[in-house]
Amino acid sequence: MHHPAPLTDIFQWEVRSWSRALPLWQKHLPTSRPAMALGIGEREGGLSLWLAGQGLNVVCSDLHPFPETTTALHERHGVHDRITYKLADATALPFPDACVDVVIFKSVIGALGTKEKQALAIREMHRVLKPGGVLLFAENLHGTALHRWLRKRFVAWDSYWRYLDVKQDRDLFAPFARVDDATTGFLANLGRTEGQRDLIARFDGLVMPLIPAGMRTIWYGAAIKG
Repeated sequence: MHHPAPLTDIFQWEVRSWSRALPLWQKHLPTSRPAMALGIGEREGGLSLWLAGQGLNVVCSDLHPFPETTTALHERHGVHDRITYKLADATALPFPDACVDVVIFKSVIGALGTKEKQALAIREMHRVLKPGGVLLFAENLHGTALHRWLRKRFVAWDSYWRYLDVKQDRDLFAPFARVDDATTGFLANLGRTEGQRDLIARFDGLVMPLIPAGMRTIWYGAAIKG
């Protein structure tokens, strides 16, 4: 059995906040093996690493060619024999219907820029899943007015990124039979270094019960295909 990969290798950035999705994701993984998974927007390969470490065979996909560090990461953890690599556009996945048990993505569909393209991508993920298959997701939410102001000033991709709204964008998951989801994240993404983000995330964890969902920064869950 492989030793579990460190969370920093799986999530890379604002690790403590994003990794809060793992227990829920773990709960929804298929119990039987072999099982087939597809990672979307997997440039760094972290989620593919996690799934391969859970014993799944994984297609690690991204819109752009992978850096050498991605394959090196998988080799270092001894899971490269379970992972294949594919260039893929999330809005037109080059895979047949009902071919995978799991689809996974983190912080990907915001880059599509419009709700129409985001809905198209989610429909494509639904299409390639087998009946009973699961989409594991984590995506950026709007957060507070402070978050939005700071992003405009400091975040290079803010001009085209479409942040989700947990109420108004729930219909993105309409093709699925049910969604098991939660929200997290508050101030940690304002940290300038990973050390700062980790420290602030500990504070976030303490105050999270007091923070309304509409002010949080991460939406994660599992959407199950009927």
